[in-house]
Amino acid sequence: MNAPLPTTLRFDVQGLVQAVTHNHSPEAVRPALTPTQWELLGTYLQPLALAPRQVLIRQNGNDRNVYLVESGQLAVHYEDDKGRLRLASVSAGSAVGEGAFFSRQPRNATVQATSPSKVWSLTPIRFTELANRQPALALELAMALGALVSRRLSNRPKRVAVT
Repeated sequence: MNAPLPTTLRFDVQGLVQAVTHNHSPEAVRPALTPTQWELLGTYLQPLALAPRQVLIRQNGNDRNVYLVESGQLAVHYEDDKGRLRLASVSAGSAVGEGAFFSRQPRNATVQATSPSKVWSLTPIRFTELANRQPALALELAMALGALVSRRLSNRPKRVAVT
């Protein structure tokens, strides 16, 4: 599903921090973390590189990972019996996968890269480890993701884009 990282592609959590800092849209995920907390969070995240058209999340899938977008652009599609319906575009400094992460329900939509993208994956197991070892950091991240869900649910056209 995910492309191997080219040797020239470098991941550093500071790239994610910059993306979050510079995204001032309602789609931004905004945890209030110190630089030390960001570095610590980075040790719980897995970096992934996506090629254009590569699927990150498949509708009706049962995985529960949440993804923080460092760079690139992701498209969210709902697939019905008549084809695809584009729901949203997600850019750097935002997140996808938060719906299934919290609800433990199958994915509501498919998410795929529309440009080369860097994302950071957080699995439920790693989140549980984070919560056990760094509860304040885990709570802040959960609240930031919950706020993003709330903003998306209050926006009728994007409501079903909560993946």
